[in-house]
Amino acid sequence: MSTVHDAARGFDTAAGAYARGRPEYPAEAIDHVVRWLALRPGARVADLGAGTGKLARLLAGRGARVLAVEPSGPMIEHARGAGVLPVRAVAEVLPVPDGALDGAAAGTAFHWFDGPRAVVELHRALRPGARLALLWNLRDEARPWVAALGRIVNRGDAGVPRYRHGAWRRALEAEPRRFRLVDEAVVYHVHRLSPEALLDRVASVSFAAASPPAGRAAVLAEVRALVAGHPDTAGRELLDLAYRVEAFAWERVG
Repeated sequence: MSTVHDAARGFDTAAGAYARGRPEYPAEAIDHVVRWLALRPGARVADLGAGTGKLARLLAGRGARVLAVEPSGPMIEHARGAGVLPVRAVAEVLPVPDGALDGAAAGTAFHWFDGPRAVVELHRALRPGARLALLWNLRDEARPWVAALGRIVNRGDAGVPRYRHGAWRRALEAEPRRFRLVDEAVVYHVHRLSPEALLDRVASVSFAAASPPAGRAAVLAEVRALVAGHPDTAGRELLDLAYRVEAFAWERVG
């Protein structure tokens, strides 16, 4: 099995840790999405790679009817909520008629898709002039202890799709007759969590979850040692894990 498939399988085994340890999207970031997608009560929106439904529930809370699209069975079981319809499917083959969607969004997910196929499928599924909002919740490694955490976590990501690799952007830019970039934004926020929840956060990283037990335990032991020894975290019951959301709005052309 490929490194990518192994990492993707990690989402199946880490659904609970993902739900407990991953941060929510801040209200300011959701405000951008609401504006970009022109969300109104009853708008039909797909949340692609919905995971445990964190983004889907926030969009439904703004009045949208959200189709939470997620291929992992264990993950999608967490995605239920008022206004959210979970469906086990993939972004490359959406279970909707042509032009049925008023908008689409993907939260920290689009880099996992087959970009060229997803772009063609989204052009089919979105109505003319509709928009696609892409968000990534990224650790803000300007803070020294968060940078140290990143060095531990990122050692295992060789061959795994990541936001910073840019393949997601190249897939959209290669199709100017289908989508054009119309806006972007950066929002900073802090996820306050316990040391135990931080371990859940690290355990929910796909390639960590898919690692053999000994390798995963070694990574978590390094994180414990970091938290116990770093002056910004030692002895604290709650940790401030800094994030920045990088968000983009792409408009369907034609």
